[in-house]
Amino acid sequence: MSIPEKYRAGQPKQLTFGIVFLTVFLDLVGFSIIIPLFPAILDHYGQSGILNALTEWLDEFSTAIRAGEHFTPVLFGGILGSLYAVLQFFFSPIWGGLSDKHGRRSILLITTLGVFVSYVFWGFAGNFLLLVVARLIGGCMSGNISVATAAIADITSRENRSKGMGVVGAAIGIGFIVGPAIGGLLSKFNLLESNPDWAQYGINPFSVVAFVAAGLALLNFIWVKARFTESLPPENKRNAESRNPIARLSQKLPKPIARTNLTYFIFMFAFAGMEFTLTFLGADRFGFSPIDNAWMMVFVGLILAFVQGGVVRRLAPRLGEKRVAVCGLAIVAIGLGILAIAQTVSVLYLGLALMAIGIGLCSPTLSSLVSLFASESEQGKALGTFRAVGSLARAIGPILASFVFWWFGSDKLYLSGALIVLVAFVLASRLPQPEKS
Repeated sequence: MSIPEKYRAGQPKQLTFGIVFLTVFLDLVGFSIIIPLFPAILDHYGQSGILNALTEWLDEFSTAIRAGEHFTPVLFGGILGSLYAVLQFFFSPIWGGLSDKHGRRSILLITTLGVFVSYVFWGFAGNFLLLVVARLIGGCMSGNISVATAAIADITSRENRSKGMGVVGAAIGIGFIVGPAIGGLLSKFNLLESNPDWAQYGINPFSVVAFVAAGLALLNFIWVKARFTESLPPENKRNAESRNPIARLSQKLPKPIARTNLTYFIFMFAFAGMEFTLTFLGADRFGFSPIDNAWMMVFVGLILAFVQGGVVRRLAPRLGEKRVAVCGLAIVAIGLGILAIAQTVSVLYLGLALMAIGIGLCSPTLSSLVSLFASESEQGKALGTFRAVGSLARAIGPILASFVFWWFGSDKLYLSGALIVLVAFVLASRLPQPEKS
């Protein structure tokens, strides 16, 4: 692999790791920060207009099918969350392909600034339409996770690829801890309580959350601009091909990459649905309060961060990415099966621990496999398509899981999730071993 000479000294490489970590972390914070706010957002924006009509229809529908009082906020949250993921699906391969042509630094500057703008829009979202616009911008720009991942691939050898992808995985795990925590804690600070006249400027009950997130995004942009050294060697730059994500997915990819993408889609489809309904499982089966659910998410996130940031970096070079990914998928399936039958909190946490360990093992190694199967000049494109596949799964999974949860029960949902992950396990076991020389 052609690693830029300037990265061999070590310091620029460490700076790149740090910048990539912060970029991915903020992407996941942006995705998850709104999750604990869905009921409050529905209450605030749902008093008039098209949103009010939609929620009334959903309430009537849930009453007719006896789905319970949580059906409307769950489905509403699933739709709003899926919107973000759909945009990531469309834009991940676009940003990845453009970064193959123009370099990682310029694309990261554009997208990190765009993330900042999305939070500013949210801070001044006096109506639901502006909130949707803010999420549209954020979803488009957060597709830069493919660029950040490609930057890691640029500066790591093939033997150490999983170590680098572990940084991305740790950022994802910690992002899922911090995002809901920021959203939940800062939602208590409502600027309109002390300054009601500010409503005319678009200030809303969630502005403090949005402005804090905007500050973090601005810090990321400044850090990229000041410290990020271009990681893509000039000789590896290439013209961007089709930027249509549907066309990208329908392209005849090398078989190992196509099979890995399919494995990741099936796994992420199941996981995204389970992840989204997890807090409803706690509330429905164990009577968990919001604080109980918060601790449950922190528990999962801490294990994810530990496994992806430390364990994978040691296991993958010894056992190989394929074996670690296969083991991880098997552990996820077992964990989901335990969650399906858990009747006590201790058994619930056992299932959560196994699920988190398995995800921590398979997620970064599947990403590494795609990178290892791709040529050096197509890292951005390959990883962009890989991330787009995951975003597509995140767009579909929560909505379908919400329906299954409230119609058939959490036990059947999580058992179905376990069986779906077993399909991914079988597919992963048939992947070829990547060449590392």
